[in-house]
Amino acid sequence: MRPSRLTRLAKLSYRHRVLAVLTWVAVLVGVSAAAGALGTSFHNDFSLPGTESQRASDLLEERFPGRAGDTVDVVVHAPGGIDRERERVDALVERLEGLPSVAAVDPPSRETGSVSRDGRTAVATIALEGKATDVPGDDVRRMLSVAEEAEGDGLQVALGGEAVRAAEESGGGAAEGAGVLAALVVLVFVFGSVVAAGLPIVTALVALGTTIGLIGIGTHVADVADYTPNVAALIGLGVGIDYALLILSRYRTERAAGAEREDAVARALDTAGRTVLFAGCTVMIALLGLLALNLASLQTVAVATAVAVLVTMLTAITLLPALLGFAGPRIDRRLARRGTSAAPGRRWMAWAAFVQRRRVPVALVATLALLALALPALDTRLGFADAGNDPEGTSTRTAYDLMADAFGPGSSGPLLVVAEVGEAGGRATADRVARAVASEPGVAATAPARLSPGGDVATVVAFPETAPQDEATSRLVERLREDVAPRVEAATGATVLVGGPTAAQEDFSAEIAGRLWLFVAIVAGLSALLLAVVFRSVVLPLKAAVLNLLSIGAALGVVTAVFQEGVGADLLGIEPGPVEAFVPVMLFAIVFGLSMDYEVFLLSRVREEHERTGDPSRAVALGLASTGRVITAAASIMVVVFAAFVLSDMRMLKMFGLGLAVAVLVDAVVIRCLLVPAVMEMLGRASWWWPRRAARGRVAPALERDG
Repeated sequence: MRPSRLTRLAKLSYRHRVLAVLTWVAVLVGVSAAAGALGTSFHNDFSLPGTESQRASDLLEERFPGRAGDTVDVVVHAPGGIDRERERVDALVERLEGLPSVAAVDPPSRETGSVSRDGRTAVATIALEGKATDVPGDDVRRMLSVAEEAEGDGLQVALGGEAVRAAEESGGGAAEGAGVLAALVVLVFVFGSVVAAGLPIVTALVALGTTIGLIGIGTHVADVADYTPNVAALIGLGVGIDYALLILSRYRTERAAGAEREDAVARALDTAGRTVLFAGCTVMIALLGLLALNLASLQTVAVATAVAVLVTMLTAITLLPALLGFAGPRIDRRLARRGTSAAPGRRWMAWAAFVQRRRVPVALVATLALLALALPALDTRLGFADAGNDPEGTSTRTAYDLMADAFGPGSSGPLLVVAEVGEAGGRATADRVARAVASEPGVAATAPARLSPGGDVATVVAFPETAPQDEATSRLVERLREDVAPRVEAATGATVLVGGPTAAQEDFSAEIAGRLWLFVAIVAGLSALLLAVVFRSVVLPLKAAVLNLLSIGAALGVVTAVFQEGVGADLLGIEPGPVEAFVPVMLFAIVFGLSMDYEVFLLSRVREEHERTGDPSRAVALGLASTGRVITAAASIMVVVFAAFVLSDMRMLKMFGLGLAVAVLVDAVVIRCLLVPAVMEMLGRASWWWPRRAARGRVAPALERDG
């Protein structure tokens, strides 16, 4: 029988291991050098074509470009009074006006309401030359530097705004390091060898370094969000270590069964390697399903993360066999001392027997537990955390606290009402719009209406009584759009739009919520179809989809309970707020794909035993006993890698880290060790039902052997 392609690839990498390693080193160094030479040009594209906030922004860019850009708040606080520090404040404004990316600076004045009633806090407004996402981070950091130099001797200065938040946010470097270290500890415990434990780490880091370099180069080709490397690192590290572990574990089993090293590598790649390829493809399908949402801010993240998974798969099936060729003898000695056996574990066989005997109560208790964890997800409120959730000590958090104390919590998230008033009677119409907005309950204050140079467009800045992330602010945006704007339009003939960053965030959340069903249907449908073809079963894919949804629901429920409701928030150092709008869809895509890793790994072994024995009950028991230890080890590594990202300063990464850690833990412990064997025991032979016409056809399973 002719060897499979994976077998030939494994032997090629093993025999030419020096060339394989040098090739990957050259790729890593070359990509990293190119990225370093080109630099990075990240750009967050949060445009939302067709939404009201986007129409307001487009109208300003066309008719009132001086007010189309985003702003930065310069908050100054003087315990002795702003008037006593007027010269220093004026000097600060003058310095800021001369900086790059600054279109103009509106100094604080009592006439515009930018000086607090007690006279100790004032706000100057920097009008940026464009959107916050277009302003270079170095320009924003120069603004921060000027502000720091102006501080002292009774004057406190802080900057607020989305551009400043982006410049101050740190990546997940420390979290990534902690995750790698924790994974190494688990791997040493599993294999009893630092050399064996280091192989998955090395392959994951090579893949991650290459991916980060490719993302950096990609910023010059497309609009890539600045948080993309963090998400790619989160997923790349987890799946990279996980995939290498699956192959390495199978290699260990083959060696324990007496295979020569080269044959063991070939068999490991021909079995576990198939699982890795299938699982990786499923993860990529789930991630690329985000393209169906048609949101520019998520599309490049989805593509970049899919590339991270692809590079990880390539290192697992080419670099790892070469590394095994170098490290084989030392790993073998450790395996011999640990007495590794290729036979199924007795404890796992006993556990499988226990679950199968009590299949109904086990399935019932496990399902109820998952539903209980998922319950808070029913009240999930999508949105974006405001600067009040930023780490203490940052300029944005200081600015937020100073403005909230002096002007109210809504002062840092104003709404921008844009009215197309026409040239005739433009001022009167603009003032009428301002009065109508100011009289609405929930509006603390409004700034005087401003007219465009042509006199046909007016802007009114409205300050809510509540914080930008507060649900009451969301209701205020809705009332202004559905009640106030139609009344003014009917009375004046003007066109009134509610925009600004806070309203745009509301639109973004609504867009995701409205398209979520399509995304879930595409990802679940394609994954189930692929699983059906591979295992030639109609029931198993449906079972897998339902159980995956349960684990995702549990993860989202925990995220909602912690980040929105504040359960245990003090331990994580966070303030309660809404769940970041794009976290649920990203969490769904990633978790649904990762869940298939263990599903395929377990079911491929169950399928092999079922074909060999014809006994569905024994096949489930042997499948669980053969894969339980590896799944548990792989899940442990995933959990510690993901949980390490909870240490990040970025609220988004904390959410991803916690959600993914909970999802993997639930999937490996509750789903794979309890629900899957219990449900398959209840289904019996029905698990493998396949239409007779397809069964008689020539559809061959993609996984010819187990993973």
